[in-house]
Amino acid sequence: MGRGGFGPGGGRRFRRAGLVALTLLVLLVSLLATVVTRIANGQPPHRGVTLLVSLVVVFGIFAIARWLWRSTRSVGALMDASDRVAAGDLTTRVGEVPSPQLRRLAGSFDQMTERLETNEQRRRELLADVAHELRTPLQAIRGSVEGMLDGLYPADREHLRPVLERTELMASLLEDLRTLSMAEAGVLELHRETVDPVAVAEDAVRAVVPNAERRGIEPPIVTCSPETPRAIEADPVRLAEIAGNLLTNAVRHARTKVNVRLGPDGSRGIRFEVEDDGAGIPPDRLSSVFDRFVTSADAGGTGLGLAIAKRLVEAHGGTIEATSPSAGGTIVRVEIPG
Repeated sequence: MGRGGFGPGGGRRFRRAGLVALTLLVLLVSLLATVVTRIANGQPPHRGVTLLVSLVVVFGIFAIARWLWRSTRSVGALMDASDRVAAGDLTTRVGEVPSPQLRRLAGSFDQMTERLETNEQRRRELLADVAHELRTPLQAIRGSVEGMLDGLYPADREHLRPVLERTELMASLLEDLRTLSMAEAGVLELHRETVDPVAVAEDAVRAVVPNAERRGIEPPIVTCSPETPRAIEADPVRLAEIAGNLLTNAVRHARTKVNVRLGPDGSRGIRFEVEDDGAGIPPDRLSSVFDRFVTSADAGGTGLGLAIAKRLVEAHGGTIEATSPSAGGTIVRVEIPG
């Protein structure tokens, strides 16, 4: 855990501080008991013992006062920061505090508020993006319906078909958002069963062939290594969704072809690679390709496909990464354990 994390180290520091204080207290009580015993027996206290008691008392008072000062200031800073966060100021940070024992707690508090601030920012961005994505088809639907009601054109099959297509687009977008939100919240339920990943990949390829032909792209071909597993434990619906999203994205960006390769992941799982020969991804954007609503201006799309694929892969306990060779194109590699 990082420097600011609240872990076992913080507890050990508190226990050590308590042990030191207890040791000083026991020593002081023992010395005082010795002095009181000698006085009760009519013996004058030993000068060395009296001096030692005085030194221990002075040192103890100094140590306790210093500890109280540091702890009071640190607790006060944490309380003030908590009040500001409770009031809605998620930019609040405690920073360094005087008490060594409370620094880890302050670091954990700062990490928590940083995550809260990031999540709040993402929530606002998501709402703005959803509103933007829904506004266009809604305006088109409204314009079409108003035109029919005003008698500008008849409510026939030719004019109703685009309205239906736009409603289907909105329904698809809302379902994607639902899947994404459930996956990010960790409540997406997987129904695992024995699945043939090669058959899933071939079905996904057949589904994108019409779109590839419309774009003048060669139909993707599935290539499997001899060691490719033909049975893994996965959710077949979600696995098909992963493959479909990757292929749809690849066809959207490809110039002439898309390659699909399957092989073992080094254990009992599957490695699934989708490669297109498009312009590729700039290095400064590779780290954000799996973020929601990230898309290029010339390719279109909602920018949710790769984000959903990433969450679904992670829900299976797998990994996903994107690379863009210097010669161009993009390779998205998925590994899902068996």
